[in-house]
Formats: sequence, C-alpha cells, structure tokens
Amino acid sequence: MISTDTEPKVNIEIAGKLGLSADEFERIKEILGRVPNYTELSIFSVMWSEHCSYKNSIAWLKKLPRKGHHLLAEAGEENAGLVDIGDGLACAFKIESHNHPSAIEPYQGAATGVGGIHRDIFTMGARPIAALNSLRFGNIRSARTRHLMKGIVKGIGDYGNCLGIPTVAGETYFEDCYEVNPLVNAMSVGIVDKDKVISAISKGQGNPVFIVGSATGKDGIHGATFASEDISDESGEKLPSVQVGDPFQEKLLLEASLEVIDTNALVGMQDMGAAGITCSSSEMSEKGHCGMRIDLDKVPMRQADMKPFEILLSESQERMLVVVEKGKEASVKAVFDKWDLNCTQIGEVTEGNMLQYFMHGELVAEVPADVLVLGGGAPVYHREYIKPSWYAKNKQFSIDSIAEPENLIEVARHLATHPNIASKHWIYYQYDSMVGIKNTLTNHAADAAVVRIPETDKGLVVTVDCNGRYVQASPEYGAMIAVAEAARNIVCSGGKPLAITNCLNFGNPYDPEVYWHFVKTIQGMSRACLKFNTPVTGGNVSFYNQSADGGAVYASPVIGMLGIMSNPEKHLGMAFNQANDLIYLLGSSRNDIASSQYLDSWHQRRDCPAPYFDLDEEFAVQEALTILNEKGLIRSAHDVSDGGLFISLLESAIQGNCGFNIQLDEAIRPDAFLFGESQSRIIVSVDSQMKKLFEQTLKECNIKWSMIGTTGAKLLKIGDQNFGTVSEWAELYNHAIEQAMEE
Repeated sequence: MISTDTEPKVNIEIAGKLGLSADEFERIKEILGRVPNYTELSIFSVMWSEHCSYKNSIAWLKKLPRKGHHLLAEAGEENAGLVDIGDGLACAFKIESHNHPSAIEPYQGAATGVGGIHRDIFTMGARPIAALNSLRFGNIRSARTRHLMKGIVKGIGDYGNCLGIPTVAGETYFEDCYEVNPLVNAMSVGIVDKDKVISAISKGQGNPVFIVGSATGKDGIHGATFASEDISDESGEKLPSVQVGDPFQEKLLLEASLEVIDTNALVGMQDMGAAGITCSSSEMSEKGHCGMRIDLDKVPMRQADMKPFEILLSESQERMLVVVEKGKEASVKAVFDKWDLNCTQIGEVTEGNMLQYFMHGELVAEVPADVLVLGGGAPVYHREYIKPSWYAKNKQFSIDSIAEPENLIEVARHLATHPNIASKHWIYYQYDSMVGIKNTLTNHAADAAVVRIPETDKGLVVTVDCNGRYVQASPEYGAMIAVAEAARNIVCSGGKPLAITNCLNFGNPYDPEVYWHFVKTIQGMSRACLKFNTPVTGGNVSFYNQSADGGAVYASPVIGMLGIMSNPEKHLGMAFNQANDLIYLLGSSRNDIASSQYLDSWHQRRDCPAPYFDLDEEFAVQEALTILNEKGLIRSAHDVSDGGLFISLLESAIQGNCGFNIQLDEAIRPDAFLFGESQSRIIVSVDSQMKKLFEQTLKECNIKWSMIGTTGAKLLKIGDQNFGTVSEWAELYNHAIEQAMEE
C-alpha cells in the first residue's frame, strides 16, 4: 500500500505547478491505475521534464546521422559518445549545458556544469584529459554581463583547475539576446581502454545497489524542472535548484571510480546528474529490463528530516549509483573506503520493471522504470513550426544597400577590439591549460586544440564552434556552417574529423518560430555531418533559453567535434613564423558581407541571410588542405571566420610576431574582401621555394585559390596602405576584453 498520509493531496493544480500538463497528469493516472501520491508525481515531473525526457526534441534528434564504423556506442546508448581511436583505446566525449543555473548563480552554476560533464566521462571508465567550453553573454558594457562573466569564468576555472583537467579550447560570444540568458556549455574528453568501458546499466536479480561519493542534501531539488522553463523575475527564488559543487570531492570520486573498475565487481555505474537518484535508478533499470528496490532512509544525508521526494530529486553533486555483483561488495567498499568516500548499499536489483522506493520500511513510491525514460514511455511531442515573416526579407539583402567605409583602418580597429573577435586571454588565463602536460597548444597555437594520447604517438584534435548570428539568420545554412567550421578547424590543425557531440540551445519550443529554427538546424546539421562523415554521438538539448522581457536567445547549436592526428609531424599551427613566405588563400572571396561582424556592429544591420556557403566547395577546400599538409607543402594554416580575412591574417601575424603585405582583389569591394565572412576559405603560408610544387598540387585539387601576398618584417600592409606594426595591433587585440571588464 502506497503511503500518502504525510503528503499534500495530488490534483491537476499541483501537477501544473510541478510542470506537468493536464494531459500528462491523466496519462500518469492511467499508467499507475490510480492517482499518484506527491512523491510519485514529483518523480514524473522531473523525468518527463524537457531536460530529462527531450519530449519536444527527440522526434527530430532521431533524424540526425548516428552511425559510423568507428563508433562504439550510438547516440543515447551511454552517458557519452564513444569512438574507437585505435591501439585498443576509445575516446569518450560529450558536451552539455548549464545555462539556467548559471543565470541565477553564475559561480556554482558553471562549476557544477563542469563537474557534471566530467562525471559523465569517468562514469564510463574513461579518464578525462581535456575540457572545453562555449560561452555566450550579453553586452560586455552592462554590469549584469560583467557580473555573470566573472562568476562563470571563475566557476569553470576553479572547478577544472582543482580537478586537474586542462581546459584546452573554447569560444565566447557577446550579443544582446544573451543578456538575461547566458549560455554555459561544457565539454569533456576522456580516454579509456576499450575492454574497460563501464555501461550505465542495472541487471541481475539480487545484485546490490550502492550510492557512492558525497552525502545527499537539498540542493538542486527540481533542478531539471527549473531548466525546463523560461527565465523570469521569479527565477531568483529558485536558487535552491542550483547545485553546489566540491571539486576536491570530485577528484577523489574520479580516482575511486577508475580504480574500482579493476575489481571486476561492477555491473554498471551512472552519474547522478539531473533528477538525482530518480534518474539514475530509472535509466539504469530500463536499460537492463529490470526493477529496483531502494531504501531512501539508507542514503547518506547531510540534512536532517529530508522527505522522500527531496532525497529522490536532490541533485547534490559528486555522487554515483553503482550496481555490484552480489558477493563482491567488500572489494568495492574497500576502494571507496581508501578514498574516504561514502559507499552505502541502498537497495538491490529486482525482477520485473518496477521501481519501489521505501522510507523506514514503508513503500512511498512505486513506478514502472520504462515509462519514465527517454526512449521508453516518456511523452514525445511534434510541435508546430512556422517560418518567421522576416525570413523572406532577409534573403533579399544586397551589399549595394551598404555604403563603403571611408577608412578601412578604423573598421579594422573596431573589429580587432570587438569582444566577439578580440583575444579571450582574460578568460583562458584563469584556466589551467597545462596540467597533465598533454596539451600541445601551449607552445603551438592552432585552430583546434591537440591533446596527446598517452602511450601513443597520436593526438586528439578537439574544438567547439557555432556562430549563433548565422543560425538565427538562416538556420539550415548556419548549422551546416557550424559543423563545417569545426571540421575546418580540425583540418587546419592537421587532424581528421571523426564525430561530433552537440549542445542545442534554443528558446521556448512552444513558440512556432523558435521551433522552426530548431527543425531547420537539425536538417542542416544532418546534411553537413553526412558530408564530413562525422556522426552525432550524443549531446544535449537546452530549450527555454528565453525571457518575457528579452525574448529568445539566438539559435545556438554548439558543435563539439573530435578529430584524430595520427602523425604529430603533421601538426599545423596558425602563426606566420618566417619572413618572405608566400600567403595563399584557398577558396574564393566574394562580394559578401552578410551576417558578418562588420555588418552587424559597424553598420548595425541584421536583416540579412547567413554568409555564402556551399557544402561541396567546403569539403573540397578541406580535402585540398589535407593533401597539401600530407605533402609537407605549407608552414601554417588558419581558417577565415569571424571578422573575415583581415582578422585571420592579423591573428597569424600576432602569433608569429611577423607582418604581412597583401594586395586587394580589384573585382571585390575592399570591405567585403577584408571583413566579409563568406565561408570555405583558409589562409596558408608557403616557403617560396615550394611555390611551383604547391601550385601544381593545388591545380590537381580542382579548387579556387589565389596568392594574395607575402609575410615579412613587423608591418601590416594592405595594398598601398600601411596599417601599422604587429605590436600595435597585438596590444589592441590582446587587451580589449580586459579593458572592458575593468570599466
């Protein structure tokens, strides 16, 4: 008999307050054959929230390409993607959001986002060796943005640095639409022996179930529900929904979790993230087609008199649920005792599919596992979507409507100091990028991070990329560009793209125009992933990044891409490091300034499509660069992206403290040539003695290209104009954000 004596009486009104619709409430009653009690309703509310069930996105997510010969797990099968990288090793990697918590408590919101994504990796038996992040903020001149940015960056840095995992790459954008809703996307990359991968599964009737790690408190209760609603004036009142992290405890848990694998006693293990014990017990049970009996009063607690629903829904950090082979409990406990961590049996695996939760011997909730989870009985919705009325007008944009600037140097200075383009060293200097000494970027700046794979000559090449302005303007093409730029960055660093993880950040899915952006983004991402043979291994959908006052954020599908570098001698950097080298542009410049930073912030125009992009052309340019690199014909490579050709040249010059002298293209407007962001372009530097062989190889590649100038001295010269010295521009570029943060 289910206990209801000490709980409020459940009705539609209470269901609504917990985020459930009237139809969902009726469906729950049908599933149970009775009215649920408050604990059971709370269980459904978190598991059927958007954050856990993906009920408004899963139908479209299934259309993404999810198969590949090097994938060891399809999207959604495990806590993270798993890719075969040879030598008996696999790479586990994933990106997730922690947007809402960071909006109301930036330090802990960001810190626990980092902790959670790393747990997803080492829960699988993989040791995290690299972290990345993708951040979005409002106007850097606003006090709120600076407050959020300081807290979020410090939270990421403190947690990752204490954990001893280097932050090797990232990106940061500033747009007014993120003022209320910052985006904090964290990515983790780990290495595991293929024969030591641990699955998030429960099976074997009678096998004991343990909770390990930290004690359980009241932080994070209904955090999954909180993440599945718009930010409002009342959001600050939900501060208890934000978890509190302890990186030192996580370090102990990491080492203990990897060590316990060697006991050969584990059946399965899963991180307790969103929805805590509820999510872990239900997902592990559903995967193993079994049930569980859990005694909630046995859970180690750090607060007295916690109610059953609080224990079940708590998202206290640094905890795992572990299923152990019966009879091997002692060896598991010995490992966690060694690391001074809780390791308490709280239940056992049962036959059937029922989850039974007890408190002091009294049954307080009984729910079938399969009806709770994504891919099981959780709701699946097909939302209405409508093309926005402004979309057709955007496509009519013409460069002829924009006056050419009188002073190109002024525009260049504006772009070099814009926070979307200027150096992010104020951010990444707060991160430890050298711990573990596997990060090669510390002495070899490149478009993507290259991390050495222990005990091999190989390297993992990783990046995160997305320009939300492009996706907002033309979601299908913007999403293709995000995938293409990630691949381009990996190729420009000497790697080969393998697979992606994604973090899809959007507004309210009930808004048909927001949902149209989501649908078109999925379609564009699918096309690009198929072209580059980079299947989607998993990721995260974050809806409800929207507020009543500020509207929705830009559609921001952040792409985390994994690549492999088999030969370290082919590692490419971006720096111009020798005078009198030839500078070539692979690909074609065009009279295109659409959605460029130049058009957006200099001319204040946003009624335009995404920049020019052709998927086949992009693929051909990347293939050509790979061939040139394999033949040893280039010294450096750097893609043309935010800020256009000038910014790419400037960054290469600053990195190598070496200037350049280039000529304008008379067939193209100077502002479009220098600042336009048409895609599929890469600048490379070439030893002049290799000119003949280089150009012959390019002709065989059948792509468009041009020699635009040479490297040399410490000056930047464009046409007949002297733009100044490398050191002058480096001072502007390197300190713009620092100065803005001190205002």
